[in-house]
Amino acid sequence: MTQSIPTYDVCAVGNAIVDVLSPCDDAFLADRSLAPGSMQLVDEAQSADLYDAMAPGVEASGGSAGNTVAGVGSFGGRAAYVGKVAPDTLGEVFSHDIRAAGVHFDTPVLQGGAGTGRCLINVTPDGQRTMCTFLGAANQLGVADIDAALIGDSAIVYLEGYLFDPAPARAAFEAAAAAAHAAGRKVAITLSDTFVVARWRTELLAFIEASADIVLANEGELAALFETDDFDAAAARLAAMVEIAAITRGEHGSVIISGDQSVTVAAVPVDKVVDTTGAGDQYAAGFLLGVARGLTLDQSGKLGSLAASEVIAHWGPRPMVRLADLAAQHGLALT
Repeated sequence: MTQSIPTYDVCAVGNAIVDVLSPCDDAFLADRSLAPGSMQLVDEAQSADLYDAMAPGVEASGGSAGNTVAGVGSFGGRAAYVGKVAPDTLGEVFSHDIRAAGVHFDTPVLQGGAGTGRCLINVTPDGQRTMCTFLGAANQLGVADIDAALIGDSAIVYLEGYLFDPAPARAAFEAAAAAAHAAGRKVAITLSDTFVVARWRTELLAFIEASADIVLANEGELAALFETDDFDAAAARLAAMVEIAAITRGEHGSVIISGDQSVTVAAVPVDKVVDTTGAGDQYAAGFLLGVARGLTLDQSGKLGSLAASEVIAHWGPRPMVRLADLAAQHGLALT
């Protein structure tokens, strides 16, 4: 089969979430029985009550896979996104932000259902963040939202592990993977979170073995997937299941394995780690773009490390400087 040149480097499928960050004091949390530093899921009514009570703050698009394609766009890559929002103010915020990042986004909005997903983040003076997440419309993504032509026109389709929870979204994963492989493209998945892995270990392993070409994970997620703390053994098992396994190890960089090739990539040092939110998302942006453009595993890993180093040096999960410029400064050219 003769493959056409893809329009997009990466098309991501994920939870479309808007982060709402506001300052608060400890009394505000205590009054609402919120444990400082915790993260919990809330329903729409709880979310609305908390949103109304919060101090004026900042609204910024988030969502793991959304952050990744924003990073791809910052590198000058061609990215697309599939995610569900509602026709409300936060839905407009998300749609504007992701398109402003140069990402193609045209998933039909959810009509007559829950509001746009949001993560309400109250920040105490010591910088600690207490998060309440309402998934809302993001949780309603289904097979009908998967555009086979869009997937087939993307070098890599990237699936966000957080979406493995709802059954309709899992069916959408299957549809996206089938469309990608029918077009001769690659399927990548991120494990996203140790709790996701713990809940769906058997199903995730089955999906990876049947449908994934590339898996991205951190050490904790890898350990949870194979229920072992033996990193080398777990990495070898994952690598035996897919074409490429990329495992991040925080300040120790990353290990990338493909067949009998294993590459260790150092982390890019930063003066001060401010906020690690989005580090894995941005690593995925650089790494997947490198793979999509035919770079070596080492070059791709270095792009990932560079993007991760940029995002941990400031608040927020998306780049604040143009990653294409940063790559050029470090001699990492994208072809």
